[in-house]
Amino acid sequence: MKLEYGDGFNYQWVASALMDGILEIPIIKSEKRFVLPDRLVPFSYRNRDSGLESLICFYEADKRFSDFILHPDQYIGDLKKFAGIISVDASLYVDMPLCLQIADVYFNRALGHYLQEQGMYVVPNIRWGDERTFTTCVLPEKVAFLGVEKHSIVSIGTYGQIRRNEDKQLFRDGLESMLDELEPEVVLVYGPMPDRIFHGLEDRTRFVPYPDWITLKKGGVDNGNH
Repeated sequence: MKLEYGDGFNYQWVASALMDGILEIPIIKSEKRFVLPDRLVPFSYRNRDSGLESLICFYEADKRFSDFILHPDQYIGDLKKFAGIISVDASLYVDMPLCLQIADVYFNRALGHYLQEQGMYVVPNIRWGDERTFTTCVLPEKVAFLGVEKHSIVSIGTYGQIRRNEDKQLFRDGLESMLDELEPEVVLVYGPMPDRIFHGLEDRTRFVPYPDWITLKKGGVDNGNH
């Protein structure tokens, strides 16, 4: 019997996916080779970049890529012009109900898996919300890290996420937890890397920094491969 899904959860994205944990979060498989792009290009600026040595990312306001989440097939041909893509960065606010924070992790992994199935190179974006998503204080698993294989390449974004002191502390706590859980070999970082967050973690993985798009276009140093 063929089931028809009209509830917006896009089950067809994960029909072939392996699932992780008791919450059954779809897995984005670790790529066999790690691509270190020249630039990380926000989705809404993709037409301003040649694409050959760039990865598309979603470190920008959700409204700028909402149509992509609803209709990804309409963009796959366009996105294949690039070296690959970082899975979506749907906003995960600390004051959101836990069920919505979990839902955002699901869509991140589900769409990432689907794009892999379409032949695209996909780097998992790791995004956490409040401590319930990156500790086991409520759930028996750290939901923010489900669906990502250990010892792989991942991406994080600091741009717009670390304005206040409490934001910086929460980011540091989540980052340490991510390093403990996933032990990534490479972490792409979109945005600034202040010492308050990253000091003392340099020997835990290889951090590869990238300036945000505005800084890059204003003449910021594109130091992605250093």
